[in-house]
Amino acid sequence: MSLRASATVRRGTLALDAALEVRAGEAIAVVGPNGAGKTTLLGVLAGLLAVDAGRVVLDDVVLDDPAADVFVPPERRPLGMVFQDQRLFPHLSAVDNVAFGLRCRGQDAETARRRAREWLGRLGLAAEAEALPGALSGGQAQRVALARALAPDPRLLLLDEPLSAVDVSARAGLRRELRRHLEQFAGVALVVTHDPLDAAALADRLVVLEAGRVVQSGALVDLAARPASRWVADLAGVNLLRGVADGSRVRLDGGGELFVPDAGSGAVLAVVHPRAVTLHRTRPDGTPRNVWRGQVDGVDPEGSRARVRVGGTPALVAEVTAAAVAELGLAPGVEVWVAVKATEIATYPG
Repeated sequence: MSLRASATVRRGTLALDAALEVRAGEAIAVVGPNGAGKTTLLGVLAGLLAVDAGRVVLDDVVLDDPAADVFVPPERRPLGMVFQDQRLFPHLSAVDNVAFGLRCRGQDAETARRRAREWLGRLGLAAEAEALPGALSGGQAQRVALARALAPDPRLLLLDEPLSAVDVSARAGLRRELRRHLEQFAGVALVVTHDPLDAAALADRLVVLEAGRVVQSGALVDLAARPASRWVADLAGVNLLRGVADGSRVRLDGGGELFVPDAGSGAVLAVVHPRAVTLHRTRPDGTPRNVWRGQVDGVDPEGSRARVRVGGTPALVAEVTAAAVAELGLAPGVEVWVAVKATEIATYPG
């Protein structure tokens, strides 16, 4: 591993107690609800916040170890950082903003400016090299911030919500561009984001923080298959239900039950993909085992499909076509029948 970090930090009501191991060339996304400790973890790795206990090691160099009285300050760590608000110097041109980081690491002015121009060219900003930050668009300013972070060839790249300040029209292009640079980056990259699309597009692996603890790690498809919490299920876009299994029946904690072949016994988590949920205005024909009455709480269009929030016992989210929304007259308050095939439900010990 190029990065091994274990950090115990108390900041106000937050108690961070998390461990990470990341390989060189790997990009991970740190995700989690507000207050989970994502920014605190980034601060620890950047050297902006010392750990109360634990150890941070990058490329076999100890950066923080209070037990050994070792702490390397931020300016001496081989890292680059991109903030969500860019934090560019408003009185410096784009090229001088990028060159600033190089000058801080000892390069002479001419070499620093030449290298800064090279990086701006790589990011499609050669024509904006002499522009001040105030004259740049949000996407251009974020590219300058990225160039400033990458120009010194850091071993650790930290990105805090790198696309949040970019307007929607520019986000997709910048996301592709950022992913290309991360694929070429030889060091360790960590991206903090609230956007599951950014997380899936930019990172090789997701690390989920909740209440200061790592609760799950893996690719988004793996998290969707076995979410460890309701927040992870929401991130992955699946329904997660908790209950107690007894053979082929799962009695749900919130009321109701599901028929699931070979559900096992004891406490379980049941995962239902929204596309496995079908909605009907009348009770469906046949003898489906998992069918119940519900009421539409909301309809969220997503292109040619829509996510329909249905209250009931249990409450679920269904994903249907836009045509089905119109045909069934789905709208808040409409009563429906909900059906889920037993074979479409996955269970695992919970």
